[in-house]
Amino acid sequence: MSNKLLMNHKKEFLLFGGLFAIILLIMAFMGTAYGLRMLVEAACYAIIAFGLTIQWGYAGLFNAGIMGFMAMGAFVTMLFSFPVNEQFWSSGLAGDLGSVLLKLIIGIVLIVGSIKITRFGVPKKAQQAVTLVLIGVVYLVYMNALAPVADSIEKEVGFIGGFGLPSWLGWVVGGIAAGLIAYFVGHICLGLRSDYLAIATLGISEIIKAFLKNADWLTNGTLTVSPLPWPTPGAADLGFIMARASYLSLTALVIALIFFLLTRAYNAPWGRMLRAIRDNEVSSLAMGKDVNKRRLEVFVFGSFLMGVGGAILATFNGLFDPNGYIPLNHTFLIWVMVILGGAGNNLGTLFGAVFVYIIWTMSEPAALFVFDIIRNIGDSVGWEAPQDLDSRALQARVFVIGLTISLVLRYAPKGVIPEKVARHG
Repeated sequence: MSNKLLMNHKKEFLLFGGLFAIILLIMAFMGTAYGLRMLVEAACYAIIAFGLTIQWGYAGLFNAGIMGFMAMGAFVTMLFSFPVNEQFWSSGLAGDLGSVLLKLIIGIVLIVGSIKITRFGVPKKAQQAVTLVLIGVVYLVYMNALAPVADSIEKEVGFIGGFGLPSWLGWVVGGIAAGLIAYFVGHICLGLRSDYLAIATLGISEIIKAFLKNADWLTNGTLTVSPLPWPTPGAADLGFIMARASYLSLTALVIALIFFLLTRAYNAPWGRMLRAIRDNEVSSLAMGKDVNKRRLEVFVFGSFLMGVGGAILATFNGLFDPNGYIPLNHTFLIWVMVILGGAGNNLGTLFGAVFVYIIWTMSEPAALFVFDIIRNIGDSVGWEAPQDLDSRALQARVFVIGLTISLVLRYAPKGVIPEKVARHG
């Protein structure tokens, strides 16, 4: 049985064996602490990549707004885990903010109610006009009420602070918040063609980032929020290396749970139905499948994982910085991981996430090493290297990632561990 398993998965064993050897080499040359930090961050990216692989690999949904869902998960975990700002809660500002939020809730209820008035015989066009007017009125009333309260919060207490709750609870709620946003976005956008869906999700992502960046009273804006508490013992309790090792162990447990659930879902009727919709939407519709509902489910679940991954990553870094979320690092890099590993293959996605993140992380020190060799050779022959040569090392990671994805698309367009579709003859 073991020999048969080895033969059937020989490629996977070789790839993960080589990956393990690379990790050991990095730890040997860069230090154990550096290697553990890299592995924890790679694990967080793997969780996010799992979210993308079920959206793109299972259902063919092109999500270009990964950054926004990551940022939302990070924001919520900051809000839940950061210590309570006693100065804010002991002042009258908490009551003022509560009244503003109550007005917003009432406005949302009125908007939702206006959508339902067609049930009472109101024409569709009239309902749409009423809803649009209500949205405008609610927005103006809410912003007019919020502005003075927000200014007072920023001047007197900085920002509202957090709730002082466990970090793991912030991870779960952060994923739920990302999923809720995906639910409302999906209702509007999932009927669009793939290219329009990509544009729509990219726009939503930038809106989320702009909101988090400018709502200083809520997120502390560009001043950032730190330190965020860990759910595991910190360096003061266990030491630097053991603290990171314990965090990595917790993250590995999360990945193992997600991997198990995704594998079960992939092989279940639900997973087969998603792949049928992806491969032939017309045929699936003809068989009576609710295509839009299934797509909405997978879009929400994938975004939930992106929110969880973003939350775990922000907690590990101990920092929430809305300005630090950029599409290159938090959208494009995830796509490279899934494409290289193999969209639709959970094992391939895990390999791609870790391997690509190692390339991304190690490109800069490798470039610095190469530049030092070039500088030494230049000195020996009388050539003076440019003064800003070291500053260009950071740009090498973009070149290396671009070269990597180009080679993969040329020689392994389905990924290094492509999806294996069972054939029934």
